[in-house]
Amino acid sequence: MSGYVLFPAAFAVAFLLAAIIAYPVLTLMRKLKAGQIVLVYVDKHAGKSGTPTMGGVIFLAAAILTCAIFGGMDYSFCAVACATAAAYALLGFLDDFIKVRFKHNQGLKAYQKVAGQAGIAVLVTLFCYRNRYISTAISLPFTTAVFDMGWAFIPFTMILFIAVTNAVNLTDGLDGLVAKCSASNFIILTMACAYMLAVQVPEGDVLLRGQVRSMGLFCSSFAGAVLAFIWLNASPASIFMGDTGSLALGGAITCAAVFLKNPLLLIFIGIMYIVSCISVIVQVAVYKLKGRRVFLMAPFHHHLEYKGIKESKIVTYYTLITTIFGIVGLIGCMAAEYV
Repeated sequence: MSGYVLFPAAFAVAFLLAAIIAYPVLTLMRKLKAGQIVLVYVDKHAGKSGTPTMGGVIFLAAAILTCAIFGGMDYSFCAVACATAAAYALLGFLDDFIKVRFKHNQGLKAYQKVAGQAGIAVLVTLFCYRNRYISTAISLPFTTAVFDMGWAFIPFTMILFIAVTNAVNLTDGLDGLVAKCSASNFIILTMACAYMLAVQVPEGDVLLRGQVRSMGLFCSSFAGAVLAFIWLNASPASIFMGDTGSLALGGAITCAAVFLKNPLLLIFIGIMYIVSCISVIVQVAVYKLKGRRVFLMAPFHHHLEYKGIKESKIVTYYTLITTIFGIVGLIGCMAAEYV
């Protein structure tokens, strides 16, 4: 099945599967009283306490099942990407479970979460390093140049996984924010896979084409599943994705970019995740050094809330900026080479 048929078909099937399981999961979480406890200092969201969480299982299950249905698991790229997303989801689930079980917003300790993220990152990085189709060379956007990182690829990729998963997790603070931004991310990544199959990957390299096609399947499946999840997650959210979902999305997005040898594409599709990280780092650093705050609250989307901008508008702004920068990044990928 060609990518032109496979990707839209996977998108549709994943959307349908996520829509089918969404309400049963929501009902189950309500019965289990698996409600999110909102941080006390985020007073604008006090009314959201008790909203069911761990909704990330909806799109994760739908996306992985879709990959299995279409045979993507027969290729290592798709299989490892699904396993990576599931591993990060499990780590997030442990964090969510502790919060729900003990009725507070403190789940895993910071060092425990980072250790778990690093452990998963080590395994997937070693897979990339040893895989002849990924190896240590990365494409440079807007050029035909390729940069071989050598041994530096290992720490670079590990840091990338830890940074992106944390950045997505930090951004998950408004109804539908991460869901809509990540849906845009996966659509852009699917388009990158389609372009690679059409132009960059040699027709004669059947194995490589199969791997790139499997990543297109992976990205289109997540795009469809996440868009279906938005039905319940858009403001006012009926269910939150929780760390179960945000960590899974961070791992999935990073896998796609790294496996396609375009890790620098993350700068473009993840522009608003970067904004979240920078705002937190600046806020903490300035407060510790000078005892004052730069933002009314960090991450930046909360600052905008306290400036009086409606939650739905902030989500729209973030999604539009993510999509625009993603398209720019996609153009950069088209200029680059996959070798």
